[in-house]
Amino acid sequence: MFLQRLKQYSPRSLYGRAALILIVPIVSMQLVVSIVFIKRDLEDVTTQMTATVMQQVALLQQQGAGAESQQDMLVRIAPFLQPLQMGARFLEEGEPDPQDLVGWYEFSGRVVRDKLQQDLPGFVAAQFPDNREVKVFLDTDLGRIELRVDRRRLTAAAPHQLIVTMVFFGLFMALISFIYLRNQLRPIKRLADAAQAFGRGRMIPYSPRGATEVRAAGSAFVDMRARIERQIEQRTLMLSGVSHDLRTPLTRLKLGLAMLDEEEAEPLLRDVDEMQALLDAFLDFSRGASTGEPEPVDPMQMAHAIVEDWQRQGKDVMLGELSGSGTVMLRQQSIRRAVENLVSNAVRYGSRARVSVTLTEKSLRIRVEDDGPGIDPEQRGDAIRPFTRLDAARNQNLGTGVGLGLAIVVDVARAHGGTLRLTESAELGGLQADIVIAR
Repeated sequence: MFLQRLKQYSPRSLYGRAALILIVPIVSMQLVVSIVFIKRDLEDVTTQMTATVMQQVALLQQQGAGAESQQDMLVRIAPFLQPLQMGARFLEEGEPDPQDLVGWYEFSGRVVRDKLQQDLPGFVAAQFPDNREVKVFLDTDLGRIELRVDRRRLTAAAPHQLIVTMVFFGLFMALISFIYLRNQLRPIKRLADAAQAFGRGRMIPYSPRGATEVRAAGSAFVDMRARIERQIEQRTLMLSGVSHDLRTPLTRLKLGLAMLDEEEAEPLLRDVDEMQALLDAFLDFSRGASTGEPEPVDPMQMAHAIVEDWQRQGKDVMLGELSGSGTVMLRQQSIRRAVENLVSNAVRYGSRARVSVTLTEKSLRIRVEDDGPGIDPEQRGDAIRPFTRLDAARNQNLGTGVGLGLAIVVDVARAHGGTLRLTESAELGGLQADIVIAR
């Protein structure tokens, strides 16, 4: 459970995770070394130095024992002050009682104060001002005395140098390592960008680079992309060739039927027209989403144009909600054909159709709704398969086709990095088809 919760806060990108893997060991090592150094070495050294100064203070107290006045005591300990690098004076009457003065950053100072407070008789307070002296206040029989001791005799000189040096070089080496790591991750990001662009129907230049494993993955992607392109091209050529070869006998059939009586030729002409429509559907499906190059397209203007075209044909097609503004990189001819296929199905199996567009920073959604019978939820997966007709959902007598309309829409949506979603229209009651494309 803890790991699952922690995973929610982990970086998503490869750069972020690589940086985390790089920084966590460095920070952990610095924390461990710092704690060990402060808690053991620095604290032990400071305690030993404080114990030495306490012995010297005890010597001064012994030499001043038995003095009749404060001046007499200062005279007795004066010969020892200079060799011990100390200073001494008695507090005058009226001076405030001394208080401890230890800054928050004075780790060694707190160790010194605690040691003096615990083991030094008569200890009152210790002060660590912003100079090189430490003031120690003691109670004696003659009054309160102030001893000034060189800070270097109580605490290690510049104890932070090790920590500062360690942190500086740790950050410096982490920066160098991150730059090198970024150079190693750049080929992986380029491979991901090329794969994502190819999934959206765009071709960007890519050549395998980087480490051996990355080069192998890049070469495999290039080979896979080439095979897919050849497969699409072969499919297009095959279906186009078959459709082209069938047009000739269809034309001869039309010419032959034109010489017959209209009553006898009418049903046969309908069959020929249906075969012609089937061939056109085959060609549309064979072309798929490969028509044209991606270009900036205003989906709002495209929706207006599609609705106006259908309204001129006398169909009840209306505009729905249009939200957002801007352009999207699309193959205009392909995406328009996909939307028109959805509108064609809507007006064929229903009496009304509505086209809505929602454009956000992350996605584009084109929605087509109708008031027809719709498609059962368990049959929606079969509805988008090529050459599939759902007799229970769609009445074959209302139109012709081979079940390629939705398959073409799915093909176009996937070529743009999107998907087709089929649901029930909440307002019109029929089928609701959404083309959702990530920007």
